[in-house]
Amino acid sequence: MATLQKRLDAIKAGFLEQAPAEVLAVMDRAHHELADSGIAQRILGEGAAAPAFRLQDNGGGTVDSADLLGRGPMVLTFYRGRW
Repeated sequence: MATLQKRLDAIKAGFLEQAPAEVLAVMDRAHHELADSGIAQRILGEGAAAPAFRLQDNGGGTVDSADLLGRGPMVLTFYRGRW
């Protein structure tokens, strides 16, 4: 069975072979803009404590990190953009 990294590399290679050049150019530009922004230097490291937060949920309510942590461990996932 292939490792996850090998599977992801194969998916990426397949995409790069089929994607139009203008799409690849936009993606490349966005990648460089993110790299140049310095955002990677602000990423929390493994095991670091995240700051408390309050966010809007998909139903219009609010979610408080302290409330969630009061119920047990929490996994936070971010989705970029609108799909």
